[in-house]
Amino acid sequence: MSGEWTQTEDQPDVVISVHPELASKRVGEYAWKARSEEFDRLVESSGCNLVRSERFTVRRANSGTLLGEGQVDEVAQFVEVEEAVVVFVDHPLSPVQQRNLEKAWNAKVVDRTGLILEIFASRARTREGVLQVELASLNYQLGRLVRSWTHLERQRGGFGFMGGPGERQIELDRRMIRVKIKSLEKDLEKVRQMRATQRMGRKRKDIPTVALVGYTNAGKSTLFNRLTESGVYAADQLFATLDPTLRLLELPGGLRLMFSDTVGFVQELPHELVDAFRATLEEVVEADLVLHVRDAADPMLAEQGKVVEETLEQLGLVGDLSPPVVEVMNKKDLVPGIESWRAETVPGSRIALSAITGDGVDELIALLTDWLQQDMHEMHLKLDLSDGRTMAFCHQHGSVLSKTVHESVVDMVVRMNPAEAGRLILEEGVHRLR
Repeated sequence: MSGEWTQTEDQPDVVISVHPELASKRVGEYAWKARSEEFDRLVESSGCNLVRSERFTVRRANSGTLLGEGQVDEVAQFVEVEEAVVVFVDHPLSPVQQRNLEKAWNAKVVDRTGLILEIFASRARTREGVLQVELASLNYQLGRLVRSWTHLERQRGGFGFMGGPGERQIELDRRMIRVKIKSLEKDLEKVRQMRATQRMGRKRKDIPTVALVGYTNAGKSTLFNRLTESGVYAADQLFATLDPTLRLLELPGGLRLMFSDTVGFVQELPHELVDAFRATLEEVVEADLVLHVRDAADPMLAEQGKVVEETLEQLGLVGDLSPPVVEVMNKKDLVPGIESWRAETVPGSRIALSAITGDGVDELIALLTDWLQQDMHEMHLKLDLSDGRTMAFCHQHGSVLSKTVHESVVDMVVRMNPAEAGRLILEEGVHRLR
């Protein structure tokens, strides 16, 4: 490609999207259309001006271009007519295929993995998020011909998959990339150790963690904000949330939960991202309860649910060691008649709600409260009437079921978790706080 792609806010780049469907992987017209529309939304969320979207059936994948010769020529005509500078291909491309298509179309070519990585790169805000995206980008670029090291210079807020100032057509020094990858892996290992230490601290304080997972744009961050009254960025776009967020939720009766908001999943999430974001996604692996947030109004609800389940399996969330999962059907306001149900145990329950209107959120809180109280102890306590410290502790960290005053002694029935209950000792006939 002779020109450069220097994306600006004033003049978004004119781009085309191409959606190949291999005959060997045919999914049906409706599913193909839905996937194509999702990919186009990804393209638009990268800040480009998408002027044309074309779908092609590929009977046999061409090792050099993926598409057939006639299809390559057809796209070349589209590029010329639309004056497009980038063509997004909704399929993984080998380095050879990407290079050949760029020459044939005289435009930058970005495949599905490259697009997702670019979006992640532009939206990561925390140091951890930047490290994870950078590691994913390097693993992706290893073995590819790309343009110098602009992906490490933070130009355009991304990593240079789609172009950047001062690019040159040279092969990346693989040794330098591998050295950088090792350095990033060491940094992320420190992040992993720090998170493990934080989780141990929460467990010592007996604060259970609830992780929100789901398909991208299902409404996880909106629900997170509704529950925790925080200001996490939430928007009607794919991958609005990238950086992990933890917030404490106080429930009635002294109950406390730590909520974790996570990155949304998507079809064929690149394995480079799953591997790189493992440190963040360990919050899901180590969670005590998982809320699978689903967009009840999406026609592809079943397919999206399968994608989330498969991604959780990639993380090792299978079998008896995995945390219990509760299904949260979001956007109840758009699906009249959808109902909740409660299983005998919390796993298997389903809560229908609207994170936007708040309808049904009380049901979710009630479910979480019941879940927390499953392992709580009901204690009969005798407190000195003058011992305000212990009395305040019982109200703050437990649920006081009854209280009777007898002269200088207070009889209380309190429901409390084992860790907090262990802080109360019996001395001279009355309970005191250690």
